[in-house]
Amino acid sequence: MDSVFGELTGVPFLKGHGTGNDFVVVVDPEGRLLLSDDTVRLACDRHQGIGGDGFIRVIRSANLPEGQELLEHTPDAEWFMDYRNGDGSIAEMCGNGVRVFVHVLVGQGLVDLAHGETVRIGTRAGVKTVARTADGYAVDMGPWGFIDGDGARSRGSDAVVTAKGLRVPRPAVSITMGNPHTVVALAEGEKLDALQLHAAPQVRPTPPDGTNVEFVVPIDEEGQGSEEIGRIRMRVHERGVGETQSCGTGACAAAAATRFWAGESAPDEWVVEVPGGAVSATFVEGPHGAEHVVLAGPATVVASGTFG
Repeated sequence: MDSVFGELTGVPFLKGHGTGNDFVVVVDPEGRLLLSDDTVRLACDRHQGIGGDGFIRVIRSANLPEGQELLEHTPDAEWFMDYRNGDGSIAEMCGNGVRVFVHVLVGQGLVDLAHGETVRIGTRAGVKTVARTADGYAVDMGPWGFIDGDGARSRGSDAVVTAKGLRVPRPAVSITMGNPHTVVALAEGEKLDALQLHAAPQVRPTPPDGTNVEFVVPIDEEGQGSEEIGRIRMRVHERGVGETQSCGTGACAAAAATRFWAGESAPDEWVVEVPGGAVSATFVEGPHGAEHVVLAGPATVVASGTFG
């Protein structure tokens, strides 16, 4: 009987997650696999496949056109995270996914990375520097920005979002983290909990390539410790996936938007609580004066097997 997994038949896989954002991972250093959208979609199917929010191929940068282009400027970016959404579509970047990617590299003996050391990883959103920490990995996600440029900065919003569970449309701000995000602020946790994110929120004006939509509420600082650390709760509907337990680039975008709304006195370090746990987003000065976001959190491999 022929396998439903096509080109993945007989290929080993790993299942990993970062704060509940889960991925099917295959190690294909030489780029021998020809992955179709349908095969990736089936592998990520939670009923008829392995199940995952996304699909990660571990490949050497030299064996992928996008990676070859990065190597011209960053020759030490040996490894490339070839990332697909759960629907099979190619995506630019995944913050939780790149932590899992590096964790797999370490676990498979493909890189030697002690605590405090860094490795550079190629992605479709550029090269990311990842440091191993005591409790996970910290990723320099690069610069963030307003998709609408100074328009969003001057108005405080540049889009309107309608979602099931919200009585009226809400203003939002569009943030890029190398991939698109639309962030909506809510005043109360009850409103966040009432959202029905099985259906994709509607964003107007409609982004040409779609967008990830984050809903955030502040966490009361009383009893939470240092005032130098901001805290928010977030839920997210990811483009091409649906609601996920966590989104790394989304957490960075949510922190960036909340920090912008809070004004000049807002802290540079944020804890973002998501249904799958918590990550931190810290704003630092990057090269050439651009402000970067460093995303930190855990990564776990929970299972391994072979596609039948």
